[in-house]
Amino acid sequence: MRKRSLVAALFAVGVVAAIYALTHLSTFRGRRPAGKFSQRLVILGFDGLDPALVGKWMKAGRLPNMKRLAEQGGMYPLATTQSPESPTAWASFATGVNPGKHNIYDFLVRDTTTYLPDLGMVRREPARFLFDYVPYSKPKLLSIRGATSFWVTAGKAGVRSSVLTVPVTFPPEEVPNGELLSGLPLPDIRGTMGTFYYFATDLSRYEEGNTEFGGILKRLVVENDVARTEIIGPPNPIIKQKIQAIRAKGPSPSPADRAAIAELQATEDVRVSFTIRWNRPAKSATVEIAGQSLMLEPGKMSRWIDLDFRVNFLVRIHGMAQLLLMNANNELQLYISPVNWKPDRPPVPMSSPASFSGDLFERLGYYRTLGWAEATWPLNEGRIDEKTFMEDLYKAFDDRAQVILSRIDSREWDVLVGVIESTDRVQHMMWRFMDPRHPMYDATLAAQFGDSIERVYRRADQFVGEVLEHIEPGTPVLIVSDHGFHSWRKAVNLNTWLVQQGYMALQGQQPGEKKLDDLFGGGEFWENVDWSHTRAYAMGLGQIYFNLRGREGKGIVSPGAEARQLADELSARLLTMTDPDDGSPIVRAVYKRDDVYTGEYLANASELQVGMEDGYRVSWQTTLGGSPPGIVYPNMKKWSGDHGGYDYATTSGVLISSRPITRHGSAGASIMDIAPTVLKYFGLPIPGDIDGKPLF
Repeated sequence: MRKRSLVAALFAVGVVAAIYALTHLSTFRGRRPAGKFSQRLVILGFDGLDPALVGKWMKAGRLPNMKRLAEQGGMYPLATTQSPESPTAWASFATGVNPGKHNIYDFLVRDTTTYLPDLGMVRREPARFLFDYVPYSKPKLLSIRGATSFWVTAGKAGVRSSVLTVPVTFPPEEVPNGELLSGLPLPDIRGTMGTFYYFATDLSRYEEGNTEFGGILKRLVVENDVARTEIIGPPNPIIKQKIQAIRAKGPSPSPADRAAIAELQATEDVRVSFTIRWNRPAKSATVEIAGQSLMLEPGKMSRWIDLDFRVNFLVRIHGMAQLLLMNANNELQLYISPVNWKPDRPPVPMSSPASFSGDLFERLGYYRTLGWAEATWPLNEGRIDEKTFMEDLYKAFDDRAQVILSRIDSREWDVLVGVIESTDRVQHMMWRFMDPRHPMYDATLAAQFGDSIERVYRRADQFVGEVLEHIEPGTPVLIVSDHGFHSWRKAVNLNTWLVQQGYMALQGQQPGEKKLDDLFGGGEFWENVDWSHTRAYAMGLGQIYFNLRGREGKGIVSPGAEARQLADELSARLLTMTDPDDGSPIVRAVYKRDDVYTGEYLANASELQVGMEDGYRVSWQTTLGGSPPGIVYPNMKKWSGDHGGYDYATTSGVLISSRPITRHGSAGASIMDIAPTVLKYFGLPIPGDIDGKPLF
């Protein structure tokens, strides 16, 4: 029996080695063959570029390169999707269809049986282990995006494409005659959108743990000027599978199941220990980690360091991070970035071909791989300041820019698509300094950072100029954004409103506040919801789902006439929501699923999509399914600008084209129009299921 087990184990190791070799086999080391098309096209995406701000600063002469392109062709508002969220809109950009055909409606999806939410866009199949130890298959990640991207359709016809950090391109799809480097939702090493780490001597024991959004705080205990601590890395996939198996039983675990989950969670995460040596006289510190010694000075980001997280003797997960000593004076404070995937050794492929990310690493050195590359979460949680955030954001911008420029210079493409998202992130965090009405407006900080958004727009314009210098004269250029922006002054608890209006029922104690770690770490959701008396519930950015009989695990609303009546009733009531402070309307429009979406994925959409007025957005707690006390309250977070959950009709993106478009005016241009425009430009037939229309 022991001999048979040994043989099985050795066989499994061999299988894993073969899988790894096949996954990382370089198929793209040499130059690509010459294309059969003479025309070329460049599409630059700037996430969240707002048409009003572009127009304002273009008129003031601060965006000369964008202005030059607009004078050659034109600048137009670009209608976004319902809801105007980045994943939804960029999926429509790629496919040319409405969300009902591509299945991306929000950052989150929910399990209709258990009501439990998870990150949208990706379905995960965990690695499999023999004897709970020996791996015999790698994890698989499958995109839930339906429809076909224009680069795949064009590639089958021989068009060579280079697709770089476009959102909703992870996991990477195979691109005929092309290359693709994944963007959002490519996660960090923990599988999240960006878990940062903050270690400090002045943290109390009560502050330790996970922040509301995306951080791990750890108190440093210093003895003889030495502190020992650890980075919490990826969950052990073996233990994680056991936790998920228990959670799958339903949204309300039994006491025994809760105890079992807690016991497993205590040993779930793989960790890397490190030591901090505090040099008080020099106000510096030395960090000893992963066999490396780094001397850190306050305010200076370290180089990238390699980190290996050892699951067991056979399995290691490779990552990389940067360290920033915040303070080494009277207190010791250390920030560590989210652990990015190492591009030459990712846990699963992050590019197509799989070797492409590693090839870029060989040519360019370290570059950020995290889909959400900017440090919004630590600024929102008050663990870094605005100056640090902006410095880091420019580095994120430059990382994306160097990848795009390097591929432009390769000349191995007919159509190149590159997206930079720093324009979105700076508006999320710094909008408060442009809006004196915002509760987080600070005149002193505004004097220093009030032009932050404009400066990033100008950096985007500078990048456009760099691209124009690198491409052949006469190459058409499209600048595209997926949505615009709004000020977010007040937060709205939609679930609390649903409770007060009698559409959602609670039992027992008022639920506590949710954290992002509840989503990723196996926390409880909906623990006090009485589903037997709940007709509707909110989750995500403005989505309201009905508790449908035959679809939800404990559904009570009958499909058909009863659901339609509920949609009419709820829509009308939502439109009556007003701000108790001044009577201002909160909801601008409510869209019913069947009125705005069509396609094979229609059943996955929420029954209602709420479109809010400028100044209001659903609360963070609503996005995570929470229902805390109160309905409307001031947004006291630094995350002060947004677009998700607003009325799509007032949240258009922008299109700047170096050649005039033939569809504008009352017909307008839509983000769904880009895909058919590309296909027509290369003389290819446009599939009949595409909703967009060519722009020229």
